[in-house]
Amino acid sequence: MATLFTGISELRTVSEAGTLTDAALVAEGGEVTWIGPAAQAPACDESVDLGGRAALPGWVDSHSHMIFDGDRAAEFEARMAGQDYAAGGIAVTMEATRAASAERLRGLLRQRVRAARAGGTTCMETKTGYGLNVDSEKMAAQIAAEVVDEVTFLGAHVVPPGADAEDYVNLVCGDMLDAVAPHVGWIDVFCERGAFNEEQSRRVLEAGQAAGLGLRVHGNQLGEGPGVALAVELGAASVDHANYLSDSDVEALAASETVATVLPACDLSTRQPLAPARRLLDAGAHVAIASNLNPGTSYTSAMTFCVATAVLQQRLSLDEAIAAATSGGARALRRHDVGDGRDAQGRPAKGTLAVGAAADLHVLDTPHAIDLAYRPGMPLTWRTYVAGERVA
Repeated sequence: MATLFTGISELRTVSEAGTLTDAALVAEGGEVTWIGPAAQAPACDESVDLGGRAALPGWVDSHSHMIFDGDRAAEFEARMAGQDYAAGGIAVTMEATRAASAERLRGLLRQRVRAARAGGTTCMETKTGYGLNVDSEKMAAQIAAEVVDEVTFLGAHVVPPGADAEDYVNLVCGDMLDAVAPHVGWIDVFCERGAFNEEQSRRVLEAGQAAGLGLRVHGNQLGEGPGVALAVELGAASVDHANYLSDSDVEALAASETVATVLPACDLSTRQPLAPARRLLDAGAHVAIASNLNPGTSYTSAMTFCVATAVLQQRLSLDEAIAAATSGGARALRRHDVGDGRDAQGRPAKGTLAVGAAADLHVLDTPHAIDLAYRPGMPLTWRTYVAGERVA
């Protein structure tokens, strides 16, 4: 059944069509089948009037850690009082997550996905990485595969308290990887001081690659380091955080297909310098914006907040920020449009509104998309549609 979405004051397609005014869109079978001026819209089985509101592709949140129990409010308060951030706080979440039942974790995950959709997010990635033993990581992967679009194995988040680092890397690359591999599409590693060094990170990524998983890297969050270079060398889909970049890091990213995923909410929460998104775009690198939803350093799925921060503080234009939070995130997940609205696997592409792409629509309760930055902090999401069906 074909559905006509009309009454669109401003349609940011994030495609060659650009921004259309007084526009309409047709969705059928979960895909966009027509876009153009409302006056030229074809007849359809049903019509939805968006009432003169702006619309854009749903946010594609390519970096989150949603499978956890407990919180780290005390750690956050201490950090706001001046304590430095260190990766070791993850162990606190590990204990709470290991103690939680599958039913509880599943319920918490569904609740977090609903909240993200209520803010306009239509495609999400999430990671394991708070169980840090074989059984807990496998359970997290299984639950995530039921609920979330893209799942990443992050057994190499930190070394659990009391474990030997080399023994733990062997476990991640062996029994743990074997247990989670049927349920995930990606492998990630926290290549950072306090977590895993370059040699350990390489072992993890190469083991995942040998198991047929795509590669992602947490890198260069707390200082310059090997994360970016390693990600580019191994052809990772993304390197995330990227706060501290050398000239050679920027040049390597600009010459590669590896996406630099910036996490503005995390930067604010950890009081790190905001990732140099402007510098990366000017150099020609691919950039994504993601929420980094997690209990320690970015307890939010509000992509609108991240986009506003990118415009107001990272000096991106609105179009650049929207593109980074939609098609940029899709590229980081290899779900981007490579032609005719399809991704490289022939699926409807995410993060764009082009014929053949997924009919994932974020409708704002305003006629002007610039209000995403002009009215920061305001509740601007009116409706969210996934594959043409309203989900929030």
